[in-house]
Amino acid sequence: MADLHRQAPECLAQGPQRCAHGIRRHRHRQPLDRAQDAPRICDAIVQNGATSIVGQCVIQLAKLHGIHTINIIRDRPGSEEAKDKLKQLGADEVFMESQLDMKNVKSLLGALPEPALGFNCVGGNAASLLLKFLRQGGTMVTYGGMSKRPVTVPTSYFIFKDISLRGFWLQRWMNSDKAEDCRTMIDYLLGLVHEGKLKYEMELIPFGEFSLALEKALGKTWKPAKASYEVLR
Repeated sequence: MADLHRQAPECLAQGPQRCAHGIRRHRHRQPLDRAQDAPRICDAIVQNGATSIVGQCVIQLAKLHGIHTINIIRDRPGSEEAKDKLKQLGADEVFMESQLDMKNVKSLLGALPEPALGFNCVGGNAASLLLKFLRQGGTMVTYGGMSKRPVTVPTSYFIFKDISLRGFWLQRWMNSDKAEDCRTMIDYLLGLVHEGKLKYEMELIPFGEFSLALEKALGKTWKPAKASYEVLR
């Protein structure tokens, strides 16, 4: 891997977990750049997994750059609270998957432009719902598969909507010849954290409760539908 060592700002010296968060945030900034060759200017994006740390960062970064976001979340206890939280971060629209069980989902957008770009980290039905929103010539970038289910795309989407599918793997990007771009991006994100423009939640768990932290991180222990990062101390 290319040398990506940087001296962190003093405000980030509160714990090594901040570096891990920087890389995770970096993970979602890069699909946006990776798919910048979308056929039209991207003035709106759609994403699933919106309550994740990555999803929350996408909302904030998009807001900073004047890009609208349409966000899809799972139906689960606490979903209404999660919707309110995402709206506070800058989300334009937040839909639960059950709300999108309809033919013309674009009627839900109102005055918002149809998204040219979609971020998929779930797969399965959540990816299919995301594809419904994409406009003619849109692009879906897949960077995760939390549902462990395949992405299924109707043939008509390729023929009549000219939809493009792309993939993004952070490790490969960091091992490429983009080391300088990577350093620049990390510095940019750390700067936003320092200025309070990029925020995230984390839950500190005593090291002695390692098993509990692991279960929460894997989603085996119920928690409200709001994202937080489990960090051992």
